[in-house]
Amino acid sequence: MILMNDFKAEPAEIRTAMTDAAARVFASGWYVLGQEVKAFEERWAETCGTPHCIGVGNGMDAIELVLRALEIGDGDEVITTSMTAFATTLAIMRAGAIPVLADIEPDSGLLAIESARRCVSPRTRAIVLVHLYGQVRDMDGWEDLCREHAIELIEDCAQSHLSCWDGVTAGAFGTAGTYSFYPTKNLGAIGDGGAVVTHRSHLAERISQLRNYGQSERYKHPFVGMNSRLDELQAAILSERLRWLPSFTDRRRAIAQRYDNEIDNPEITLLAPPQQALAHSYHLYVVLCERRDALAAHLLERGIQTHAHYPVPVHLQQPCLDLQRDRAGLECSERHAATCLSIPCHPQLGDENVDRVIEALNGF
Repeated sequence: MILMNDFKAEPAEIRTAMTDAAARVFASGWYVLGQEVKAFEERWAETCGTPHCIGVGNGMDAIELVLRALEIGDGDEVITTSMTAFATTLAIMRAGAIPVLADIEPDSGLLAIESARRCVSPRTRAIVLVHLYGQVRDMDGWEDLCREHAIELIEDCAQSHLSCWDGVTAGAFGTAGTYSFYPTKNLGAIGDGGAVVTHRSHLAERISQLRNYGQSERYKHPFVGMNSRLDELQAAILSERLRWLPSFTDRRRAIAQRYDNEIDNPEITLLAPPQQALAHSYHLYVVLCERRDALAAHLLERGIQTHAHYPVPVHLQQPCLDLQRDRAGLECSERHAATCLSIPCHPQLGDENVDRVIEALNGF
């Protein structure tokens, strides 16, 4: 079976490095907010091109913590996409703010600027821009829109590790960037993990306090905070896996290039290519097909695993049926959700298996 992710096929060297990292943590006797977290925060901040990185419990908490640190909450509106993991919207709701859902570009699946513009109101405080599937797109336009309306640009980078626009890494454009290190992410831990990167010193300090019960120093709590801390074990493992991230990302891009060039079937539509060579890190490679379920079954019969990301847009989830949205509707999101299919594009995928995936797609 060709899997969507194949951790067992990773190089033996990376497993040894992870085992050694875990042993290092055990030997230290310090398991929460210690030197491993500090070291990873410094490395990830450097990678993202920001002066600050704060390790947190997961990617959803990262978004919520940014909103809370910015005092965005009750009565404030935050624009985001309906075509995303539910966690994006849930973070906004947990912060007490009001999600407002905008539509997507039909050719990329990413949030559409003009739809977001229609959603701006006097109560809008921020846009959570999801770099869906790993692609950073039209960042100049997003920065201009947020500047025009004096609203915060928060990047949801859960799928876009190492994606760049004009030499700037995802997460370094706006007020803050939020990352997930869930195991299947391009940079993944062996459990949950997340981080916030930012250029703003005051914001970084506030998030550091909020992640730890709102504590400024031991037993002093000037704010009502959360318990959302990246632990030492995950940080140590992430530091080791970070060494492999550039080569793994190169491999994802090489596989995607083959798919772009060689998938040729009138029943299958490819998404728009990235606007810049390094703007996509291909956390997922997604195709569109009107007979999505039949295509998935066809591939499974040939030993190829697939998933749909995401088959139910946020505005059709039961708790979100009454959420505010673009007055023009979310037709593109609904169509995308009904036709999208993710195919294997992980760095352990060999050329022979890439051949098999392409052959199976073209034979549908």
